[in-house]
Order: sequence, then structure tokens, then C-alpha cells
Amino acid sequence: MRNTKSTQLIFELSRSGRRAHLLPPADVPNVDLGSVLPSGALADAPPPLPELAEGDVVRHFTNLSTLNMSVDTHFYPLGSCTMKYNPKRNERLASLPGLVDVHPYQPESTIQGLLEILWNVQNDFAEISGLPAVSLQPAAGAHGELAALMVAAAHFRKLGQHRPNVLAPDSSHGTNPASAKMAGFETITVKSGANGLVDLNDLRSKVNEKTAVFMITNPSTLGLFDTQIKEIAEIVHSHGGLIYLDGANMNAILGITRPGDFGADMMHYNPHKTFSGPHGGGGPGAGPICVRDFLAPYLPAPTVGRKGDTYYLDQGGSDSVGRVRSFFGNVGVLLRAFFYIRSLGGSGLKEVSENAVLNANYLLSRVRHILPVPHGNRCMHEFVASASTLKKEKGISAMDLAKRLLDFGFHAPTVYFPLTVPEAVMVEPTETESKEMMDAFVEALFRITGESADLLHEAPHTTKISRPDEVTAARKPVMKWTAS
Repeated sequence: MRNTKSTQLIFELSRSGRRAHLLPPADVPNVDLGSVLPSGALADAPPPLPELAEGDVVRHFTNLSTLNMSVDTHFYPLGSCTMKYNPKRNERLASLPGLVDVHPYQPESTIQGLLEILWNVQNDFAEISGLPAVSLQPAAGAHGELAALMVAAAHFRKLGQHRPNVLAPDSSHGTNPASAKMAGFETITVKSGANGLVDLNDLRSKVNEKTAVFMITNPSTLGLFDTQIKEIAEIVHSHGGLIYLDGANMNAILGITRPGDFGADMMHYNPHKTFSGPHGGGGPGAGPICVRDFLAPYLPAPTVGRKGDTYYLDQGGSDSVGRVRSFFGNVGVLLRAFFYIRSLGGSGLKEVSENAVLNANYLLSRVRHILPVPHGNRCMHEFVASASTLKKEKGISAMDLAKRLLDFGFHAPTVYFPLTVPEAVMVEPTETESKEMMDAFVEALFRITGESADLLHEAPHTTKISRPDEVTAARKPVMKWTAS
């Protein structure tokens, strides 16, 4: 359409928050779009869009939604990913008009409420971690790792020290060595001992004056708290290196212990795992980082500052590594974390971790009679069982178990990670699952291990798609819906 009248729709929320009033459009003149847009960009007629009944559209998308598994519909014991239920209350609060309608280019004077919340989030993250300086910029956990390693690199450049190496345990997340490489470091792997903890002798043999950072996940991906952590920190610090804590498993230690107190110099949070927010599908995510005072000048900017009763964006000094993401970070996820933290308070956060550890140990005590758990009779937030004996005796693999669980209405645990456990089955129930749900999961797992290998090799039997070529599916995803 070449000539249209511009219209302006202004919605004003009523005080009840239940209705919106449509104000009359402003009196604006006709606009000749041909005078502001190239003629080749203008359509001669409306596009031939299909006309569908509302009922057909609603049914289509409702039926599509039933094909998905989520924490709202199923038990999701995905070890290492903390797929906990997120309170809908936090979704509602984060969607308040005064928050979602903010534009990042607004003057700071007009977003004081939002900046006050983000300032409080920084302080909450600092208090929980025991590390006083915080940047909310990074967009995901791995991005937080990268940002923190950039901070470390800037710190050592300032000192005039050449430290090209990062150490990481063999049970670490795969993102650790990837982040180190992207930050310009080379990764050296530190072995685990028979108990699943860091082998201190191997660490001592590899740490030296070329070591910049030792990256450790504690509690680890094996669900173990490394009780040697103080000694590990002393070994690395004695050579001038820094301790980086992968905060992926903070859900197990909230209010119980703090990384800054047991020797960490830097860490990241996964707010969507530890606190509250959407998780999965590649985002949205956030990965704020906390560091010690002496590393604060290097933090990504802006951070949120306060002067008197006024909040402002601190763009940092010349030592800052600069922006690592647009604007203030992923504000939506950070808001959900704020509401979660303030709703529960200190005692509530501690109870979250206590219940997460209790649930994991209850599930471990039942699963270990079906699948052996190589590392200990106790765990933190998760544990790693092994299907290696089952595979040798019956030809049933960890993947077979994972696929068959879908037929019983359970999302599969993480399998084949960490690599230090053969045929790994990594289970994390989180604090939000009931005893009845965990018992049902164990019953399904018990029944599956008694089924024939042939039946399991063809599982799942109840889903639209059974066993696709997962490598090809990941590399060449089909992004178009078909009705077949």
C-alpha cells in the first residue's frame, strides 16, 4: 500500500492492572511511503496470507506444545544442568510493565528503579559468593568463564607476567578448556584420583610460574565436594596463580559455604540453574561473574554504581576488558534471580541446597542397587551411575536406558558425561521433586533394566521420532515443521 495514514496506538494500563485503555490516535498527516522508501521495496498488494479460524490455530499450537518435554510437564533429572521448577511468580514479576517496557537507551535518570534492582542483584551475588566485585554482563555460563579468564589475562598483563597456561581437572565441563583457548590460554589437564577428587600430586607436578588459572568445579560434575579445596588453593596461590570456580553447581552449597571463603578468586553463576529463569533451547541465559577486590578494575563494563540515592552505569576505567555483551546483560534473567533470592532470603536459599542434597542422596541410595555408582555412597546435588556392567552382561547401554525412559514419561538423565565414568548416567533430581516422583523414576529404571536388549535398542516406542542420527541432527537441523 503506497499511501497510508500513520497511526499511533498508546496503551495506558489501568490502576487495577487488569485492563488497558486505548487512547485516540494522534492527528497525523498522510505519509507517502514512496518518498521515504525505495519503490522496489513497496508491495503493490497485500501478501496472500492464508485465513484460518482461531480454533484451528489454537489447536495447532496446543498440539505442538504436547510434543515437548519440560519441567512443567515431566521429571527432568538432567545431571549437570539443574532443571529445577521455576516459580511462575517470578515470571509475572519480571513481566511488570515498568521493567519490560524500559529501553536500554533511556537516560539513567528515568530507569532508577531498574538500576536499583540490578545494584541489589550485584550485592546479593557478592554476598552469596564471598567475592565482592561483580559484573552482570556475560550472557551465559561459558560466556562468564570467558569473561573471567579475560579478566585474569588483563590482570597478569598489568603485572607484566607471561602466564600462558590454564589448568583444569579431567572431570571439568567441556566449556572450561574451550573458554581458556578463546581467552588466549593453553589448557593442561589435571588428573582425578581414584576417589574422583583432584589428584594433588598431579596438580603439584603441573602448576608453576606459567600457570595463570586453575579452573575447578566444586561441587564437581561427579556430585562430590572436593574437601581438598583449601590445599588446592594454597598450591596454586603459592605459584602466583588464580583459582576460578565454575559455579554451575552452586545449587548444592547456597548458604552453606562460599567460594570466596574456600579460596576461589573468580567465579560465574548460572542464574537459570541456581536461582530462577528459563533454561534450555540455547537460551536465554546469563553468566554474571564475581571476583576479588584486586581484580575489580578489569571487570567487563558497565557495572551498576551508587552515589547517595542515585544509581548509575559505571563504564569502568582503562583497565576494564570492556563490554562483552550489549547494554546491561540479560536483564530478564537477572530480574528473575533477584525475585527468587529476595523471596527466599538467606535461610530459604540454604534450605534449597539442603533439600537438593537430600533428594540427590535419597535417589542415589535407591539407584545404586540398580546401577553401580563408582564414586561414593554420598553425593552433593547429583551423582553419576554407570551402565558399564549392564552393557557387558546384557548389551544395554546408557543410551538405551536414556531412550527407553522417554516411553515411561521421564526425560533422560545426562549420559556419557563426565568422561571419567564409563557408560555414565548422571542424575540430578533438584530440590523441587517429590519423593513420590523420585520413587516412580526408580521403579521405571528398575523395570527397564529387566527388559530385553532388543526392545531397548529400538526405544523410544511412543515418540514421533525414535532414534535420529543425532550428530547430523545437531549439525544440520531441520528448522521447518512438517505434518508428517
